[in-house]
Amino acid sequence: MKKLDWYILKRYLVTFLFTLLILIPIAVAIDISQRIDKFLSHSDLSVGQIIDEYYKNFIIYYANTFMPLALFIAVILFTSKLSNNTEIVAMTNARISFTRFLYPYIIGATLVVMVSLAMNHFVVPNSSKERKQFEKEFFNQKRWKDNVVENFSLQLNDSTYMYIKSYNFKSSQGSYFSIENYKGIELVQKLTSDNIRWSKKDSSFRLTRYKLRKVYKDRDSIFGGINLDTTFTFTPKDFLYKSALAQEMPSNELSEFIKISKKRGVKNLNAYLVEFHKRTSLPIASYILTIIAVALAFKKKRGGIGVNLGIGVTIMFIYVFFLKVAEVLGAVAGANSLLYVWIPNIIFGLLALYLYLNAKK
Repeated sequence: MKKLDWYILKRYLVTFLFTLLILIPIAVAIDISQRIDKFLSHSDLSVGQIIDEYYKNFIIYYANTFMPLALFIAVILFTSKLSNNTEIVAMTNARISFTRFLYPYIIGATLVVMVSLAMNHFVVPNSSKERKQFEKEFFNQKRWKDNVVENFSLQLNDSTYMYIKSYNFKSSQGSYFSIENYKGIELVQKLTSDNIRWSKKDSSFRLTRYKLRKVYKDRDSIFGGINLDTTFTFTPKDFLYKSALAQEMPSNELSEFIKISKKRGVKNLNAYLVEFHKRTSLPIASYILTIIAVALAFKKKRGGIGVNLGIGVTIMFIYVFFLKVAEVLGAVAGANSLLYVWIPNIIFGLLALYLYLNAKK
């Protein structure tokens, strides 16, 4: 790398870190103003505990979230300053092409992408789990509907299916439970109960008012009873199919969870697939946003940094809007979650290509 590359890379990364260090305290200050009453309502909650269990993880989450935005703003601010000081004019007079000018920016973006990928796939999920546990304990955000799953079915293996009409995680019990075993397409055995209760102590279930039907070639046998203590190959944790849970799993766990769930016949895993694919697509967007930002600020404009920053922030908000819409559509049953998650990058990648070709002229 030449001295010019080091100069651009160093100044650009310093501007990026400075921008990130401005955005994070603002987010923390806003959150404190919203949470202060809840903090004060818990006399046993110390400042150290709040910082260690909540704000440490809060900062990790939002630092990662703000990275693309901070990178985008930093590139516009720094490049606009170079343009206004006619430093870019001097570079172009020295026959430095726009493509060559991009080199240090792409290297800087690569460093940010690598950090963001590592955080997205491994650091942030564990951090989010601890933060959400703190919120659940002290902010009382869990609603009744989050405690209950209804009309849940699960394929346990190639021949076994279970169904439960309603299960309450708080009371660890459910109603109208059934599990069926098949040989090919023929029913072999069916166990039903009016009530099912989970015992965490010995990892077993108690079925109340149960009936067991066994199907033979020439006859059926049915018998039942009041209580039956038994074990199954599933636990209540298998009923938790929520996007919130996906955000708390590192990518290797999430990938394995999706794989097992597919084998069990879970019909809609798109919320999990969106979360999994988003962890890669969002960091990669840093390359696209960097090219857009450099192309916007490369040529000196009337109005200077303010105009470039205004255009850049508008583009960033449009990107975030597309991203949120794509996430919602990608989570719908039957949708191609991989395609929807990458659509914003594809659209803005085309915009980056257009601006890049225009800047080369």
